[in-house]
Amino acid sequence: MATALQHIKVLDFTRALAGPFCTFKLAQLGAEVIKIEIPGEGDASRTNDPQTEGGESYMFISVNRGKKSITLNLAAEKGREICKQLVEKVNVVVENFSPGVMDRLGLGYEELSRINPGLIYASSSGFGHTGPYSARPAYDTIAQAMGGLMIQNGFPDGPPTMVGVAVSDMLAGLYNTISILAALQYRSITGEGQYIDISMQDCTWDVAGAGAAAVYYGTGQIPQRNGNRYFGTFGVFPAKDGDVVINVVTIGQWENLMRVMGKEDLLEIEKYVDRTKRTEVSGEISALVEAWTGERTIEEIVKLLSDAHLPASPVPPFEQVANDPQLLSRNMVAEVDQVISGKVKVTGSPFKLSKTPGDPTLPAPFLGQHNHEIYCDVLGYSEQEIRQLADDGII
Repeated sequence: MATALQHIKVLDFTRALAGPFCTFKLAQLGAEVIKIEIPGEGDASRTNDPQTEGGESYMFISVNRGKKSITLNLAAEKGREICKQLVEKVNVVVENFSPGVMDRLGLGYEELSRINPGLIYASSSGFGHTGPYSARPAYDTIAQAMGGLMIQNGFPDGPPTMVGVAVSDMLAGLYNTISILAALQYRSITGEGQYIDISMQDCTWDVAGAGAAAVYYGTGQIPQRNGNRYFGTFGVFPAKDGDVVINVVTIGQWENLMRVMGKEDLLEIEKYVDRTKRTEVSGEISALVEAWTGERTIEEIVKLLSDAHLPASPVPPFEQVANDPQLLSRNMVAEVDQVISGKVKVTGSPFKLSKTPGDPTLPAPFLGQHNHEIYCDVLGYSEQEIRQLADDGII
């Protein structure tokens, strides 16, 4: 099967989530990703709970599928020497150590680009490699807070609330992937590599501030937390048997909603005429919609609104989403066959490319699984040399 990145080789120094999510996306698009791990330990996420009966972390499997694992001790001079030999053979390096770590190892961009002038070197960290916060340690929740997301999330009378998934980690991974793809395109034209510096705070701000910043800089208004209601006809509403999401925004949608609710008389009242006026009486409208949804089941509400071409959906429990017929029809639940743990269900690939879709069923590697392949076949080491490197704790 042809893949979009089938000729691209990536040397992956990443660990935890933000970095591995980036290289996982590259692997899904067909890149050969060689993951460098600490001998005897590996990526710390290998020990994360929950684990399969075979002792593999589900989290590790989920973001390291399709990669090749080799062990290499970068603290040893011989390990760094071998690393530089590998750099000559790849197109892309990805790392998410704290700023300065790779430079101290002699593996920063300036050094490696002298070895491979066409190298694309992508770094991601909490605050990036420049600026007054660059040395600060940061994880997803720090980036959510410092990127302006947390202050906007939650209920008006409650505290700022973190998003339940590691969204800043994932955003950094996606922005890094986009940057690498752009750099590959640039290199295909010019032959030149380049350095990429991705900040989790930057990526979060780019999303959290997309609308809010425009309002703030334009009017001076500070975004407020709105809980589950953005305004009167946009949010989560209670039904007799659960919750529904209604997303009515345009004038036409508002008029259709009032007809469905049997409230056509409101269309003639001045304060309900346009969106600006309706925003001023959002609480009144919200109460009207809530009273209407509270008398009906989720199924009734969704059918009535969908038949009127109005956006609405249930808020299904997670187990229902995980078995959703729409997701299943688009192969968004896949099964990988792990060497150690056997068959494990995972999310499928969102990349639906007609000619180069990639393979979402490739397994995650066990630690050092590809040592022989990479060191012997790629670098030309002999079996005896491989055994000696293992005995010396280099691999």
